[in-house]
Amino acid sequence: MPKQTKRRTQSKKQLSLEDYQAPAASLQQEAHRRYLTYAMSVITSRALPDVRDGLKPVHRRVLFAMWADEHLYPTAKHRKSAKVVGSVIGRYHPHGDVAAYEAMVRMAQPFSLREPLVEGSGNFGSIDGDSAAAYRYTECRLMPIAMELLTELKQNTVLMRPNYDATTQEPVVLPARFPNLLVNGATGIAVGLATHIPPHNLNELINALVALIDNPKMTVKDLLSHVKGPDFPMGGQLITTKETLLQCYQTGQGALPVRSEYSIETPTRGMTQIVITSIPYAVTTASIVEKTAELVLSKKLMQIVDIRDESTTKLRLVIELKKGADVNMVMSYLYKHTPLQTTFHVNLTCLVPSSNEGEVSKPKRLNLKEMLSHYLDARYLTIRKRLTYQLETLKERCHILEGFGILFNDLDKAIAVIRKSGDKTKAAKTLIAMFKIDELQADAILELKLYKISKLEIQTIRDELRKKQTEIKHIESILKSKTKFANLVKKEFLQIAEDYGNPRRTKIKKPSPEKTFDSEDYIIHEDAQVIITHDMWIKRVRESKDPINTRLRSGDSVMAVLPGSTKSNIAVFTNIGYCYVTKINNIPSTTGHGDPIQKLFRFKDKERIIAAFTLDPRADIPSNLLVVSKHGYGFQCKTNPNQEDTTKAGRRYAKPAKNDEIAYVVPVTDKDIILIATTKGHVLQCKANTIKALETPGKGVRIIHAGIDNDVIAFVSSSNPKETLTLKTSGGKTKTITPNPNKLVSRGGKGTQIVKRETLKEIPPAPYIVSLKEPTQ
Repeated sequence: MPKQTKRRTQSKKQLSLEDYQAPAASLQQEAHRRYLTYAMSVITSRALPDVRDGLKPVHRRVLFAMWADEHLYPTAKHRKSAKVVGSVIGRYHPHGDVAAYEAMVRMAQPFSLREPLVEGSGNFGSIDGDSAAAYRYTECRLMPIAMELLTELKQNTVLMRPNYDATTQEPVVLPARFPNLLVNGATGIAVGLATHIPPHNLNELINALVALIDNPKMTVKDLLSHVKGPDFPMGGQLITTKETLLQCYQTGQGALPVRSEYSIETPTRGMTQIVITSIPYAVTTASIVEKTAELVLSKKLMQIVDIRDESTTKLRLVIELKKGADVNMVMSYLYKHTPLQTTFHVNLTCLVPSSNEGEVSKPKRLNLKEMLSHYLDARYLTIRKRLTYQLETLKERCHILEGFGILFNDLDKAIAVIRKSGDKTKAAKTLIAMFKIDELQADAILELKLYKISKLEIQTIRDELRKKQTEIKHIESILKSKTKFANLVKKEFLQIAEDYGNPRRTKIKKPSPEKTFDSEDYIIHEDAQVIITHDMWIKRVRESKDPINTRLRSGDSVMAVLPGSTKSNIAVFTNIGYCYVTKINNIPSTTGHGDPIQKLFRFKDKERIIAAFTLDPRADIPSNLLVVSKHGYGFQCKTNPNQEDTTKAGRRYAKPAKNDEIAYVVPVTDKDIILIATTKGHVLQCKANTIKALETPGKGVRIIHAGIDNDVIAFVSSSNPKETLTLKTSGGKTKTITPNPNKLVSRGGKGTQIVKRETLKEIPPAPYIVSLKEPTQ
């Protein structure tokens, strides 16, 4: 083989895929690495605020764009929100316009932020729950307090980084002059982390910061003598104790109940109305009105006549009461069942910088002192950077002024030199060589306007030089002295409090033993009838003379009519062994079709109603119930355990065997005779007291040996000879069986076969209708 061909062959072998194949990566390790990368991206770049300025990236970028690009200062004219959103997503935030606009809207809502940062013009939403208008309709500019977050950016106080496409710069964090994170709070959900920081009062936080500067060894308990607790924009009452607040601020998490405040008015004689004047944080008036109206319409709170929202600039929800209604009872019920009382779950999780100047941050749950200390550390660094920048600027100006002084000592000679020079460069070189000045001074001299060389202006320059030198000494003394530096920080904090502080809105109230009311106290005592249909619809009606002909859906029919007081219960039994109990008052009252029973109870797949009873004492239901399954098993159980209210999930009363189901549940006494029939024509009569009672849900004992494909299709339990078991054969004949003590047999047998060549089927029973023995007292 020629040498050249041999070399080419060897070269091909060297470039084979096998030689350059990367080692296989573990799927678990790769998924773990990528998920953590995604999680940290969400945590640091989207969901959690920074402890230093209290802002998430999107909020920081909105404020920065309004300040640096659009110049929307508090004195500027309002500008379209669409312009701001475009600037934000075009320069700094490469995400959807909806996210940027919603962030800006929230910063403009006085009911969302304790100290709003954006001044909106137009519809920016309301406490009613209305959303803001589209950004093409609204206008905005910065609030004065927002400038306190931004103004020091011009003095090189924070680290800047390239934006997403490296065309401009954005700040890593804003040089906030007040603790915005605690003032306005924050809410966010990240991957495996969340934050829920309540807003606080600015004056209280400033006092705490000043105290912490004076005594860095203060504890959280000491700080709570200044910070009384959360201060929500819409006021409300914080129902808690000092111990609970201390535990919450020490651990960085806890639950704080917040309830609305109200007053009582009597506009006319005999009429009483409750006026809601403040509501919990993040609750809308529309949700309160809606939930209260639901309680009234469902007749669960009959003491209320009307509720209306009369809010203007002040919150005012008016609840009219019936004559003689108990205000405390109504408010107790509303606090429990409406958003008039909520729980704020505190979670003081935020991003903490790995170093004071560092860009990389990590999430951490902090206590109150740690949050204030981190903010103070950032503030110290910012002020030191600002003073250093001011010092350098002053020294640079003094250097130029000193050059002017040298020039003015021999002004005529300098002017002659400049006139003889051919251009600016030659003039600068000549001045530098002649007057022993540097390039910066020479350039400033050449840029000097002619009128500045008058005697009056020369004196002004000399006065400015002396003033600047005095300022330099002052700043240098501050930077050298810890006491002076601390006093400057405290002075600036106190000035912020003086300019923007306002009184506390949320009142803190200790929990007190309030008057408790039984749930039945809220129910109007009256008789009603519950109608249940075969299609499992249910409704409550006032007493009807002909409930069978009540209004029903097409093709449906009445299964049971259960009378009783609104304070009594009904029990519903299903084929898979569950019992559901609820008060008659909980069933919607209507003259229409009613509601599917699944609205009241959480039925399983293929679950259906087989029996229902009223538990009103006047119905005189026997103390025992007899349960019979499709395969002929049964047992007795007590009625009492099935009279207590259940949840929507119900309560187990039976556990039928696999492929079996409950067919009948009927009241029974020990004197009753059981008549039970199967599809293949077998009928068995036995005494009820021979069927075992079970204390816990189970399958029971065999009542009739039905066999394969021989299900129980009819059942009667009675000692009354007039009550018969009526069956129909497959040939169309009718069979009637009467309870007969002389034909009793033991349970568990096959019974007597009454038809041989035909099968039996049950005649659909008439609706189960109960009558009460005595009128309501």
